[in-house]
Amino acid sequence: MDLAAAPGTVVRAAAPGVVTFAGQVGGRPVVVVTHPGAAVPPLRTTYLPVAASAPVGTAVAAGDPVGVVTGDAGHCPVDCLHWGLVRGDRYLDPLALLGSGRARLLPLSPP
Repeated sequence: MDLAAAPGTVVRAAAPGVVTFAGQVGGRPVVVVTHPGAAVPPLRTTYLPVAASAPVGTAVAAGDPVGVVTGDAGHCPVDCLHWGLVRGDRYLDPLALLGSGRARLLPLSPP
């Protein structure tokens, strides 16, 4: 899910968990929070492009800062935060964490 976010915007954990990755993937900064006890395999939230402020191994509560948007997402027409939810190798709808709605894909440009 892409959310409009200016560079420097503080990114907060969507749910309690542990920072399990903070580094580069495909040349972009990524933070991953694993949510133990949520399921097997556990749920993970992903945040990109985000420069970590919480090092790997940090326990976070919902709403705790995990980093800041760097503004180099490269896939949105405006600055954005890509927020993902993953179980194993399967991507899920991150809105499920909020108990609302369903994600939907929009075209990159008007038809």
